[in-house]
Amino acid sequence: MRRPTIKDIAAAAGVSKGAVSLALNGRSGVSESTRARVLDVASALGYRPSVTARALSSASADAVGLVLVRPPRALGDEAFFFQLIAGMQSEMSSALLLQVVSSRSAEIELYQRWWAEHRVDGVFLVDLLVDDPRVELMSSLGLPAVVVGGAGHHGALASVWADDYAAMTSVVEYLKSLGHRRIARVAGLASLLHTVRRDQAFLASVVDGVIVAGDYTAESGAAATRSLLTSPEPPTAIVYDNDVMAVAGAEVAAALGVAVPSALSLVAWDDSVLAQRGRMTALSRDTFAFGARAARALLAVVGGASPTDVEDVLPELVVRGSTSAAPVG
Repeated sequence: MRRPTIKDIAAAAGVSKGAVSLALNGRSGVSESTRARVLDVASALGYRPSVTARALSSASADAVGLVLVRPPRALGDEAFFFQLIAGMQSEMSSALLLQVVSSRSAEIELYQRWWAEHRVDGVFLVDLLVDDPRVELMSSLGLPAVVVGGAGHHGALASVWADDYAAMTSVVEYLKSLGHRRIARVAGLASLLHTVRRDQAFLASVVDGVIVAGDYTAESGAAATRSLLTSPEPPTAIVYDNDVMAVAGAEVAAALGVAVPSALSLVAWDDSVLAQRGRMTALSRDTFAFGARAARALLAVVGGASPTDVEDVLPELVVRGSTSAAPVG
């Protein structure tokens, strides 16, 4: 007779394999009712844990994890993450286990499975939410983690971050110094903490500022720009949350006959080769070095060090050909 497995228990109990592992090992991360159901099913099936697997679970996984909630197509356009990952990997001898998922719930389930199966020694948490359940989850699991971004919202976890509020303020003040008053913002995902912080700084600095939501893709950048430029009072300057949306916005402006920069100034968040080739004024920082700092912080926590809170250098505005004085009239 075939020996029952965790997969069999999961199917019979109607839960994930990760939840079964948590319940069987007496670890947090599942409700008491779920734990009881899993244990009842395991007993009924005659499940016995593998002694070998339990012995192996105490060894180092020699890997760390990074999960991104993104449409795969959108991720392919984001140079920021490629530089960030390269910087992380430069400091590590262990493997970086990268997975792209479609939702936060899928991300959380993946962390639980990784932890239960001891697939990783620690994880990087990116794209922090204002009230992020992942922070409490990592603390309850005891899984070493570093929050990349998210100053003040990372709980007891280690964090490496840059001041998005101050960076946005510097961009707006630069545009105001050029005489711009009708300034708009094409934002990233509204659920993310850094989006909220940038929104707050923007609205605090711009009278009657207009914010249009995007999702970092060229399509959303183009649609937002078209909406802004065909409005009754179009802006004379637009700040975008990434380079991909900004370059798409420049293409829409050209198609509508709005000259950049004489009639419209454009600024991108996160400098890149794409922004440089498009002569786009952009906020620049050493993303590779940022990733390396995050990796060093995670390795330290995995090694038993106390979590640290590290503020990265403020991004610097690099002025190129997409910004100029506001048009007269």
